[in-house]
Amino acid sequence: MINRMLIATCLAILFTACKNEKSVKSTTEKAPKDVTTAFNAMLEAYYEEGLQLNPVQATFAGDNRFNDQFPNPLADETVAKLKAYYTTYKNKLSQFEDADLSESQQMTKAILQWECDMNLASFEFRQDYFPIDQMWSINLVVGQLASGSSAQPFKTVEDYNNWLKRLEGYIAWMTSAEAKMKEGMEEGYVLPKALILKVLPQLKVLTVENLDTHLFYSPIKNLPEDFSEVDKKQIEESYRAIISEKVIPAYKSLHQFMSTNYLEAGRASSGVSEIPNGEAFYKHQIKLYTTTNMTADEIHKLGLSEVARISSEMDKIKSAVGYKGDLKSFFDYVRNKKELMPFKEPQEVIDNFNAIHDRMKPQIEKLFDVKPKTPFEVRRTEAFRENSASAEYNPGSLDGTRPGIFYTPIPDVTKYNIYSDESLFLHEAIPGHHYQISLTQESEVLPKFRKTLWYSGYGEGWALYSESLGKELGLYTDPYQYFGMLGAEMHRAIRLVVDTGLHSKGWTREQAIQYSLDNEAESEAGIISEIERYMAMPGQALSYKIGQLKIRELRAKAEKELGAKFDVRQFHNEVLETGCVPLALLEDKINTWIAASK
Repeated sequence: MINRMLIATCLAILFTACKNEKSVKSTTEKAPKDVTTAFNAMLEAYYEEGLQLNPVQATFAGDNRFNDQFPNPLADETVAKLKAYYTTYKNKLSQFEDADLSESQQMTKAILQWECDMNLASFEFRQDYFPIDQMWSINLVVGQLASGSSAQPFKTVEDYNNWLKRLEGYIAWMTSAEAKMKEGMEEGYVLPKALILKVLPQLKVLTVENLDTHLFYSPIKNLPEDFSEVDKKQIEESYRAIISEKVIPAYKSLHQFMSTNYLEAGRASSGVSEIPNGEAFYKHQIKLYTTTNMTADEIHKLGLSEVARISSEMDKIKSAVGYKGDLKSFFDYVRNKKELMPFKEPQEVIDNFNAIHDRMKPQIEKLFDVKPKTPFEVRRTEAFRENSASAEYNPGSLDGTRPGIFYTPIPDVTKYNIYSDESLFLHEAIPGHHYQISLTQESEVLPKFRKTLWYSGYGEGWALYSESLGKELGLYTDPYQYFGMLGAEMHRAIRLVVDTGLHSKGWTREQAIQYSLDNEAESEAGIISEIERYMAMPGQALSYKIGQLKIRELRAKAEKELGAKFDVRQFHNEVLETGCVPLALLEDKINTWIAASK
């Protein structure tokens, strides 16, 4: 999973093999020079205006021009600007005829058309009534930035002052969030009670008045030594003032409201079908995240089919390790097997992931002929969000100076089970999200706006597909690690069942939890966290399996039709080279490549 603020604020970008993108261009008719100039100028303007509207995204991209800004996405003025932005560029796109554009430009046009249409459609739904949840909302990303160890730089006096200015905007957002939730209560839009209970401790920990232990005071503990004493004193006083007088009171107000009136109003239902216009909203979410027109019923049936198929594969592993009980009891056996929980210190978890990386390095050349330059690190998830977090990847900066980071939560190292660590590394790190994102960021051919796109069906589909490459990369030699891969795939298949169950078939939270417990080896605590994640972001969990199955289908087709001509490295280049795209565009591209390769 890639970390995101709301849906579109955190980056995820897919890699482009430059030589392949160039080869496509060389075999297609070029657009007229004046059309190309105008088209490229429009794309550049779209990208630049987008950064100004979303300056936090610019910060994550490594563009520091707007580090002092935090426009309130809940404010009417901001919403009006966003609507005008997408409407304007949708109209500008219509001025360019496909016949006047190169093949590469036609794909870019189709992608930008999708972006404008989907974002404009999202304004039909009152997502502003749900500004805070336990998993995805802005306050969690701001907490990361405030720690001083994320994308927000704290190297110069200007950097420290920029964060103070950005905090003012964030505090205004907190006030708006509380007001929006109050409006939502009156209109029938309120979070499930179970999710509110998970948000409360995240807010409570930031009401602590001892500044020396406050997350937002962290940058002061790492003031650069070359700052003058005058600057150090001024910065420290300013940070103490804003945290004591504004940040802490804002968190106290939010916590007080959400722990009383809002919690009392929290709904007992689990799915979005219970909120106004919920059925239409879920249909929109399915299209947004899968980039398909599949229905909830179709996805539910596909999920049931995949669960049955993977269960059969799991049975084979159960027999291979000599376990005599049924599959469900084998899940408990794996969950509780002491040999699979060997660590005593959190650093041992990090070291294990780095060892996995070392084991696969000799094989990576066989599958990939392009590797990113952007550095990569494994880190423990920050304490303030660790109990509710999943493992995730945070992209590096566009210029490669900030590393890509694989975050893994370790709330209790003595209960940390390693059986799925190999597949997890392949997904979140290499060749999953780190290859996707870093190589695209390093591309010299994609327009800038396509370097900051994220289509979950493609991006998470690629990461799940990457898990299936383990044997080719010298992993999964331990049957429990291979079972971990099957477990990870089962986990994503179950999502098709429980997400649609929750949001279109009236399933309860408890029903979804039990279905998961019956069909996978994840811990009960992990499953509860996952189900509540799906409750907070309807449809997002569908994207993994839908995308993975499409990429698998395309590889199987290429292998069959190309025979001895099939080169897996070229297939991976073809899949990844155009960056993040809706699945229908990816399928068209691979079909064209297969035909040309014959």
